[in-house]
Amino acid sequence: MNAPESPAAPTNRLAGETSPYLLQHAHNPVDWYPWCEAAFDKARREDKPIFLSVGYSTCHWCHVMAHESFEDPALARLLNRAFVCIKVDREERPDLDRLYMAYVQAVTRGGGGWPMSVWLTPELKPFFGGTYFPPEDRYGRPGFARVLESLAEAWRTSRAQLEAAGDDTVRRLQAFASAAEAAAPADADTLDRAAAAFLSAYDPRDGGFGGAPKFPRPSVFAFLLRHAARTGGQPPRDAVLHTLRKMADGGLHDHLGGGFHRYATDAAWLIPHFEKMLYDQALLACAYLEAWQLSDEPLFADVARATLDYVRRDLTGPEGQFYSAEDADSPLSDAPGLMAEGAFYTWTRREVTDALGETDGARFAAAFGLGRSDNTVEGRHVLAVSREGARDVLAQHRDTLLRVRAQRPRPHRDDKALTAWNGLMISAFARAYLLSSDPADLDAAQRATAFVRRHLADAATRRLRRSSRGGTASGDGFAEDYACLIQGLLDLYEADFDARHLAWALDLQALQDDLFWDPAGGGYFSSAEGAADVLIRIKEMHDGAEPSAGAVSALNLLRLAAVTGSESHRKRAEALFGCFGARMREQPESVPHMLGAREVSLCPFQQIVIAGQPEAADTRALLQAVRPCASFNRIVLLADGGAGQAFLARHQPALGEMHPQGGRAAAYVCQDFACRAPFTDPEALRACLRGKR
Repeated sequence: MNAPESPAAPTNRLAGETSPYLLQHAHNPVDWYPWCEAAFDKARREDKPIFLSVGYSTCHWCHVMAHESFEDPALARLLNRAFVCIKVDREERPDLDRLYMAYVQAVTRGGGGWPMSVWLTPELKPFFGGTYFPPEDRYGRPGFARVLESLAEAWRTSRAQLEAAGDDTVRRLQAFASAAEAAAPADADTLDRAAAAFLSAYDPRDGGFGGAPKFPRPSVFAFLLRHAARTGGQPPRDAVLHTLRKMADGGLHDHLGGGFHRYATDAAWLIPHFEKMLYDQALLACAYLEAWQLSDEPLFADVARATLDYVRRDLTGPEGQFYSAEDADSPLSDAPGLMAEGAFYTWTRREVTDALGETDGARFAAAFGLGRSDNTVEGRHVLAVSREGARDVLAQHRDTLLRVRAQRPRPHRDDKALTAWNGLMISAFARAYLLSSDPADLDAAQRATAFVRRHLADAATRRLRRSSRGGTASGDGFAEDYACLIQGLLDLYEADFDARHLAWALDLQALQDDLFWDPAGGGYFSSAEGAADVLIRIKEMHDGAEPSAGAVSALNLLRLAAVTGSESHRKRAEALFGCFGARMREQPESVPHMLGAREVSLCPFQQIVIAGQPEAADTRALLQAVRPCASFNRIVLLADGGAGQAFLARHQPALGEMHPQGGRAAAYVCQDFACRAPFTDPEALRACLRGKR
C-alpha cells in the first residue's frame, strides 16, 4: 500500500467510490474514471483509446506500479493526454477481470496477473495488454512510458490495424465463451487418470504439487481426499495430509496470529508472499478440518482453530461481515513513511530475545529458525518450525510475541465484504461447529449470514449484490456470489437446522439458473443475462485460487437434489459435468474442484434424517454420533416435528412420516430411495456410518 496522500492532494473521480483499491488511487494525478458509461462516452467523443488498469487493494505489484507510474506527474500527463483511463477492482468486477485476463493470457502466451494493463478501443475491444510495466525499460520488460508513446502513435497512424486486432480478439473471445464442451461427463477411469496426474507432480519431501512458487490449492486436496474415499487408495490421502503438515510448519503459515499467506516463493513453503486473502482462510480451514476428521491428528485441529480465530479477530466487521484481505506490505516501525513486504510478520533474533529474555529467546530462535539463512526477507526471519517441540515452545510464548507484534504498524486491510467470499467463510465456520460444538463458530456463521441477507440481498428483486462497504452495497452479484452463498447456507443448515437457510438456498439456486445458465452450451456465465457494460459474457471454466461457480454449483445441486428429491437439480448437475467433461479428461489440473464434485456424483448420496426435538439430549446424542464420521456424500436433515419438518415434507412427503421411536429420537439412514430401520442408539448409528455391523 502506498503512503497516505496529503489532504491537500488533488483528487480524481475515484474519490467517490467505496472500493479500497479505487480509493488508493483517488489522489493520483491520473484522471481516473471508474468503469462507467461516462468514461466510455468520453472515449467515443474524443476518439481516444481506453487504458484499463485492473488490480486489488492488497496486491504488492499493484502498489509498485502505482508508486512508480501512476503517482508520476509526467506519466500521468501522457496518460491523460492520449487515453481515457479507467480503474477496476478485480474483486468487485470479476467478470471484467476474467474477460480481459483471457485476452492478456492469450497475447502473452499464458502470462497473467495483477496489475493487469489493457488498452481498448472506445467500443471496449482489447488490442494490446500486459501486466506490470516498469516506468523505464528493465527486468526484460518495456518501460511504461515507451509503451504509452508507442500505442498513442499507433492509434494515430495505424488505427485500422488496431481496430482489426480488436475485432479479431472479440471473435476469438466469443468463440471461447460460447464453445460447448463434450457432452459425456468424466467417468471413473478419467478420475483415476486425473488423480495419477496430480500425484505425478507431488513433492514427497516438502509436499505440494509442482515446484516453486507453491500455491496451496485446497480444491486439489478436496478432490484427492474424495478420490481416496471412493477408491480406497492410500497414496492420495497420504499426499494431502503430508502437504498440510508441511504447509503448517512453513512460513506460509502465520504461527503467531493464525491463518495463511497467499503463496510461497520457494518449494519448502518457507518464504511467503505475505498478503492474506479471506478465501484462502475459508478454503484452508475446511481442508484442515477435513484432515482432522480423517486422521484425528491434533495438529490439523489446532491449525484450523487458529485460522478461524484469526478471521474472527482481524477480518470480521462489527455486524459479523467478513472482510476481504490484508496486505503483504506494511509501514516499517522505524520509518513509518516507508513500506516493506512482510515487515509486520518477520523478526530478528534481537527482537525475540528482547521480548522473551536471553534463555527463552534462544530456545524460541532455535525452534523457529532464527539462525537459518533460507528463511530471510531483507535480513529478517520468517518464522518456520525448525526442530522437534517447536509447537510447545510456541504455546509458551505466543501471547508475549503477539503483544509485541501488535505494537507494529499493521498492514492495510481491505474492509469490503464480498458475497462469494462471505459464503465460503460461512461454510468454514459452520463446518467447524459440526466438529467443535463451539457456539462461537456457529455465531460467526449466523451473523455473517444475517449481514448478507440485510446488506447484500435486494429485498424487492431477491437478487444478490456483489460487495458492501461502510453500509453501501455496490454492483450486481455474479455467478460465484450465488454459488458460494448457496454452499454456505447448506452448510449452515446442517449446523443449526434452520429451514430458512434451505428455503433461501433454493430461491437463490432458481435465480442463479435464470440469470446465468447458458441454455445453448451449458454452464454458468459469470455475469447475468442482460449485463449492459460487458463486451462478452464468459464462463469461468477452471478452478484457480477460488473454485469456479460451475464446480461449486455442481455439488450444491447434488445436495439440493438430496434435500428435495428434485430430478431437475440432478439433471442440471449432470449437464455441468458434461460441460466440463473435456476439460476433466484433457486438462484435469485446471478443474480439481469439478473433479471432486464428480467424485461425489459417482457415489450414492446418503440422507440421514434425525427425528427429534432440536435441543433434546437424545437428539443431540444422535447428531454427535453422525458429525465426526467423515463423509463427502451425505446430508443431515432434522425432522423436528414442526416448521422445519413441514418444509422438508413439502419437497419429499416421506420425510413428514419420520418420527421418534418409542419416545426416543430416531435416526433414519436412507440411500437409493430406501431407508434402514431407524436407530435410537448413538453407538449403533455410529457403527453403521463407519461401515461396521
